[in-house]
Amino acid sequence: MKQALTIAGSDSGGGAGIQADLKTMTAFGVYGASVITAITAQNTLGVQSFEAVSIDLVSKQLDSVLSDLDFAALKTGMLANSKIIKIVAEKVKEYKVNNLVVDPVMVATSGDILLAKEAITIIKDKLIPLAKIITPNLNEAKVLSGRRIDEKLSLEVLASELHKLGCEYVLVKGGHQKGDIAKDLLFDGVDFVEYTAKRVDTKDIHGTGCTLSAAIASNLALGYDIKEAIERSKRYITEAIKAGCKVGKGNNPVNHFTRVYSLE
Repeated sequence: MKQALTIAGSDSGGGAGIQADLKTMTAFGVYGASVITAITAQNTLGVQSFEAVSIDLVSKQLDSVLSDLDFAALKTGMLANSKIIKIVAEKVKEYKVNNLVVDPVMVATSGDILLAKEAITIIKDKLIPLAKIITPNLNEAKVLSGRRIDEKLSLEVLASELHKLGCEYVLVKGGHQKGDIAKDLLFDGVDFVEYTAKRVDTKDIHGTGCTLSAAIASNLALGYDIKEAIERSKRYITEAIKAGCKVGKGNNPVNHFTRVYSLE
């Protein structure tokens, strides 16, 4: 069985973060392992509390799993602070892990910046150059390219600027844009590839970014090339959003196991 690693925060509500990543990897038949960078107290209504895991424990988690399991892909999500970002980058280089998917979690849905400027700089300088692909949403792409959140920029401009940071591929997610069609844009430094899907009429989209990046990592682990990995992942996230999970009173998560349930 192919193995993939997620390095991210824990969502006690189960809809995003480590929990979403492991559910996604399982849905694709990939064995998922985890390194937890932060613990949150959260549910569908929001985040009530948050605490980063100590750098020593993050480092020991990384050494523990990377020295034992043979990962065909790795994804990062919420990395909490600059020290954790540095140690993750160091360990990825040390253990020569391929197929690194970086989901640069740094901007809340409200537009609030979740990481200090120093941490954002370290992601750009240390982690992104190691990535097979980065998967920022529209606002995260603007922050990484040094733009203001309120600037109106095309996905092509943002993808071009982010590719210069040294990653192999950039996938800018345009789901926050208005319109009936949701468009993501892939750029390899030469060519642009669009991935479009009809927008699902729902407010229950908790964990979509985590889920998509975990799906891409899973498909890379299974041996698919980047374009096919994204196509398979896009189909999966669309199905998961449509099915949804009505489990709480707020922004509910996608249904990671809709394919499994459909077999019953």
